[in-house]
This record gives sequence, structure tokens and C-alpha cells, in this order.
Amino acid sequence: MASQEEVNDLVIIGAGPSGLACAIAAHENGLQYVLLDKGCLVNAIFNFPPNLIFFSTADLLEIGRVPLIISDEKPTRTDLLKYYRLVSEHYGLNIKLFHNVLAVAGDHPRFVINVEDRPNLVAKNVVIATGQYDRPNLLGIPGEDLDKVSHYYTEPHSFYKKKVAIIGGKNSAVEFALDLYKNSVDVTLIHRGETFGKSVKYWIRPDIENRVKEGKIKAIFNATVKEIRPGSIVVADSDGEQVLENDFVFAMTGYHPDTDFLQQMGVVIGERHTPKHDPETLETNVRGIYVAGVVTVGSEGSKVFIENSRAHGNQIIGHILNGRQD
Repeated sequence: MASQEEVNDLVIIGAGPSGLACAIAAHENGLQYVLLDKGCLVNAIFNFPPNLIFFSTADLLEIGRVPLIISDEKPTRTDLLKYYRLVSEHYGLNIKLFHNVLAVAGDHPRFVINVEDRPNLVAKNVVIATGQYDRPNLLGIPGEDLDKVSHYYTEPHSFYKKKVAIIGGKNSAVEFALDLYKNSVDVTLIHRGETFGKSVKYWIRPDIENRVKEGKIKAIFNATVKEIRPGSIVVADSDGEQVLENDFVFAMTGYHPDTDFLQQMGVVIGERHTPKHDPETLETNVRGIYVAGVVTVGSEGSKVFIENSRAHGNQIIGHILNGRQD
């Protein structure tokens, strides 16, 4: 006699804070769930610069009513990595890390989740909480594929005494420019806007503005990079094009969700990579497929943070439980 197929109430794809919040809500309501991630726990936070300090206070980053206790006013990357491990252990969450989901097929109430080199999983509902950090917005210019170009910042030491260009003028670009400058790196910041973005933290803006005024950090506004070469970059502004000596480039141009993955499930993608969904329930146009976290706003990641997406778990699980789906 054939064994009965195991059907989960839901499979959550993405073990970032919003995915964890969904798993906690499922756990507390007695649902059968699995939380998958192609990388490590809170993989995006793990890949942030080691010395990163978060803008939010500790209480705004808490999930599952587990307190985040830190020694300073603002949590660091290390604080958060430790905290989210603690939360996962506290609830005994059913997490399977380094499980890469290749595709989701079927429809409600039977979705088949194809996991690379692993047995398929079956679930009535699927939550996509994959974020956007691993999908950078490309410049689409010659030379962007050179080894000297990165869309992710790590730490400054290896760039000591080198000429580094940062493309962008928002918060991350400014923070990284200052970090490089303070570690004896020759930094040029290139931004298509007239000045630094509004998202730049209020206590950082005077620092960057003063460094630029002093000439310690070079800034070129109303400008774009037209080409990246092994030893230089071509920059265009209102005065024409200029060639600047350059060793490395950080393109801080933002990120977007994996829309191909969503579209393969039948999810409609609108402007700015935004998946069609009900903002109250977070269910997409495909019954039983939900989105959570920053993926809900497509490429406009500055609109969603941990503090305003940690409720997504309760929204989704509440909708699954309210009798809308059987």
C-alpha cells in the first residue's frame, strides 16, 4: 500500500526576519510548516559589512516577543545574527538551511516545491520571503562584469591606498564612502542626483558634506558612469565626459526581488518589480501564494524594514486560519 503524501500547511521560502516571523506565527498556531533558505539564517544580514550598525533601536527589530538585549543604543550586525539564532532556538523552528528552491508548481491546495538535490515538498500554501539583496540593479554599461566591480560592500582594509569609485548617493553609498575614507582610501562618489539622497541618516549627512567640502572625498553630482575599464572609469556630466583613474568600483544602485521566480508561479509583476498582492492579507493574485517582507515592494526597498514587516507573519497566518482557505 502506498504511503500517504505528507502535505504541509505552508512552506516559507526565505529565512530572513520576515520569514522567521511567518514561521513563528505558524508555530504558535499549530500549523505544519517548513522554513527554507538557499543560504544561512538571515543570509542578507550575514552578508552586510562586519562593522555595520543598524539605524533602528533594538525594540523595533524584535520578533516573536523575544527581547533583543544589547549593550549599546543601536544593534550591530553581530548583535542581530546572535539574536535571530536565539529566536530560532527559542521556538525550535523547523528551518532547513542551504536548501535552494528551484521552482514552485501546482496550485492551492497542493503546491509542489522543487528543492535542489533534495526531495520535493508539498504544501497547501507558500510564502515568498526571499528579499531582494541578492539581485542588484545592474548599470548595464561596458565593464560592469569586471572583477574590480561589486554591488556589495564588505570592509575597507583591502582597498588601502587604492582609488575607489562609489556609484550612488543614498545612505549606503555615503556610509561606505566615509568608511573607506577613514581607512586611507582615495574615494570618489558619483551620483546622478543634484545632492545626496534624503535617506542619508541625519547624523551622517554633516560628516559627508564636510568631507566633500574639504576635498577629502571627491563627489561628482548630476553624473553617470558610462564605462568601466581595467584601470579607469568614464564619467559623464553636464561638462561632457572625463576619464578617471580607478582601481575598484562599488555600484550601490539598489536591489530588486527575483521576479522571474515569482512569475513562474503565475504572480503578476507590476511597476518597479512589485508583485500584485492584497496589502491586508499579503496573498498574491495566485491563491495560496503569499509575499512577505521587502519583496512586497519590489525595487522600492527603502519602504519596508524589519520593523514594519515583522507583522507580516501574523497577517498571512491569520488569513490562512480565518476560513478563507480550507
